Amino acid sequence: MDLQNLVNELRSERTRIDRAINALEGIGLGRRPRRGRPPKASHGRNMSAAARKRISAAMKRRWATWKGKSSPKNVKAAPKKPGRRVPMSAAAKKRLSELMKARWAARKTKT
Repeated sequence: MDLQNLVNELRSERTRIDRAINALEGIGLGRRPRRGRPPKASHGRNMSAAARKRISAAMKRRWATWKGKSSPKNVKAAPKKPGRRVPMSAAAKKRLSELMKARWAARKTKT
């Protein structure tokens, strides 16, 4: 066996080993599809501790004022709507029925 063939075989073996190593490292680094919620993206919008504290205090004040009130003041009661319609008379039902039949007949003649 000559030296050039030996070098070529070793290079092909090295390529095969490199591919195997990369595949194994890829499994450990999370290159396969993730399941579940995606990781949080960092947008550089981190809030300072002082800002978080101010916002927290403001929200606590809002909730305290909201929960402290048992019922809102100066609210007028909405007028009560009737629960049921007045029943339609037989004559009104007959008249509506005749009107609808006339409309359906007119529509049939158009098409």
